[in-house]
Amino acid sequence: MSIIIISKMSITISNKILMNLNGLVEAVVIKRPSKYIKTPYVADVKIDGSSEEILAHTAALGCCGLADVGASILMAPTPTSKSGNTKQKCSHRIYLAIIKNPSNCKCESESETIVGIHPQLGEQLCENALKNNCLSKLSNIINYKRETTIYIEGKVDSRFDFTGVDSDGIPFIMEVKNVPLADYEDMTSKERKKMDFSGRDWNSKVAYFPDGYRKKSTEPVSPRALKHIRELTLIKKESKIRCLMCYVIQRTDVDRFTASVIDEEYREAVKEAINCGVEIITLVVKWTRDGVAEFVRDDLPIVF
Repeated sequence: MSIIIISKMSITISNKILMNLNGLVEAVVIKRPSKYIKTPYVADVKIDGSSEEILAHTAALGCCGLADVGASILMAPTPTSKSGNTKQKCSHRIYLAIIKNPSNCKCESESETIVGIHPQLGEQLCENALKNNCLSKLSNIINYKRETTIYIEGKVDSRFDFTGVDSDGIPFIMEVKNVPLADYEDMTSKERKKMDFSGRDWNSKVAYFPDGYRKKSTEPVSPRALKHIRELTLIKKESKIRCLMCYVIQRTDVDRFTASVIDEEYREAVKEAINCGVEIITLVVKWTRDGVAEFVRDDLPIVF
């Protein structure tokens, strides 16, 4: 197998605290898309205690309600543009969502769950977990690189989040997917409306991926995610390279993970990947209101 690799290097970290977002403020989403900028990536929001509406960037669209109208969110000032543009339209960027614990649900300790919803957070958290030796499947690695393009003529042509060499000198490829969504059962929204989950333990949800808008129910939710899992499977079948998929679950009210039933094509692709030796990491991260992300575990049970 001939593999062409084009890559970029990456960054830093400290301890079991995987990340710290500074300057967070609580706000409520008033309208998305914004009244002023008609793109689903911009929302009108009100900072807690203020009557003024400002513009905030929502990288994950409405994130299936987590950053849609009425949602409580945590955001930070928009970073300075790399191009030096000082006239950015959005003053803030949405990173986290606040989910309140319903009064009819069992919960001994938590009154709310903070969920990481910005897609880039998943990659950064995974990198920091990798550098901190938090990932049991990839501890004490020799080296790694970020954003590696792998090309195999007629078979693979994708950029993967990580490539490197493990502690035994074996090369690996790892792709990362952000998982902000969870519910008591993985099912369609139509089926869920018929269910009564009152009395269920608040922390007994299933985290699921993927979900989101699509024109037809027969189409894959994320063609890119489907392409990645299939290509990892092919590489694993035809080489001795370790292939891993890391699902970064940025919430703690869960006790299992699944490939969602709303996309049977992706679900079957994940099953085939596991059967062919692709390794699955289910990384659970806990966020606080102060913007601190803590490593919880990397082995949340996988169910189908």
